[in-house]
Amino acid sequence: MRLHRNLVFAVIDGLSEIFNEEAYADKIVQKLLKRDKRWGSRDRSFVAETVYDIVRWKRLYAEIAEVKEPFSRENLWRIFAVWATLRGITLPDWKQIAPTPTRRIKGRFDELGKIRKFRESIPDWMDTLGEKELGAKWDKEISALNQQAPVVLRTNALKTTKDALRSILEDENIDTGFVKGYPYALQLTERANVFSTEAFKKGLFEVQDASSQLVAEFLDVKAGQRVVDTCAGAGGKTLHLAALMENKGQIIAMDIYENKLKELKRRARRAGAHNIDPRVIESTKDIKKLYEKADRVLIDAPCSGLGVLSRNPDAKWKLKPEFLNQIKKTQLQILESYSKMVKSGGKLVYATCSILPSENQDQVKLFLTSEMGKEFIFVKDKKILCSSSGFDGFYMALLEKK
Repeated sequence: MRLHRNLVFAVIDGLSEIFNEEAYADKIVQKLLKRDKRWGSRDRSFVAETVYDIVRWKRLYAEIAEVKEPFSRENLWRIFAVWATLRGITLPDWKQIAPTPTRRIKGRFDELGKIRKFRESIPDWMDTLGEKELGAKWDKEISALNQQAPVVLRTNALKTTKDALRSILEDENIDTGFVKGYPYALQLTERANVFSTEAFKKGLFEVQDASSQLVAEFLDVKAGQRVVDTCAGAGGKTLHLAALMENKGQIIAMDIYENKLKELKRRARRAGAHNIDPRVIESTKDIKKLYEKADRVLIDAPCSGLGVLSRNPDAKWKLKPEFLNQIKKTQLQILESYSKMVKSGGKLVYATCSILPSENQDQVKLFLTSEMGKEFIFVKDKKILCSSSGFDGFYMALLEKK
């Protein structure tokens, strides 16, 4: 593989922003991909995949390169040289790349591979916490979360079927396979830009991880019901609920961020979902208005996001233990407050994209012992680990109001 100077410079610029300016990797990659109109798809995928790869393995590569944060450009070139050496890429004779001790790099890699926090490239606190909460499962789980996430589509049942979508995509040279046990999922056999397809523009599918696709179904919605999606965001699960309800009834999609709900409106138009009513949560009044009015309530709670590290590798470096302690308090407050929207006989789903019991089943147990929680009975829950499913780590619990 021959390295091209302009592509490698783009990678170094991107890493500098992500590591030194706390920028989000996905935003930086989007920006880098617009940098040169002459780049073909191979150039763009080299930039995107190299940036994500080095972000994912930052701690390991920095340790091998013997550099510490904040990284100077010289440090970033050293990290890049480690990445390239471990991939068997011959380094060009550029002034930015110092002579690289290939054998020493490989030796250090083997040595550090014996220590999990380096091998899996994670902060000490995260390694300690993962082991404390998941025990022996942590080893396999963190290894699985370091793999690149597959691209999974959710068929929009309002407009097409899974079989029809698969053949439509085939005509656009996009190869997909069915995913056993997931009624609306198609998985890409190789990565491709699905957003430029006619099928996407016509609203025939959304990109949504297979684990995330189980949440809307778990809520057991029926056409004609009133459903509240309390942390709707840009609406991946909201749109799935609309399809499951066959566009009948009402979905109140709530969020504290207005810009996310604007994106949801745009997606709903494309998907042909007409039963969604987006509402910004401006104060507790907006929640109180709905007390005891909903047949179903979905709480897709804010969380550590540890179950989606394969999708957001930079979260390993942005997440802090203090945030985790804070978010657990928020999760309980949200459960206490939003559960009041459920009618007698109605149902509630509490879901997170975390793999930590302290954010999941422990929170549900705590809620059920509270004043409000005593009005609910636990029906069932589902714990999804990336290591056993191959998809995002997720948790969902179904509760029914007496």
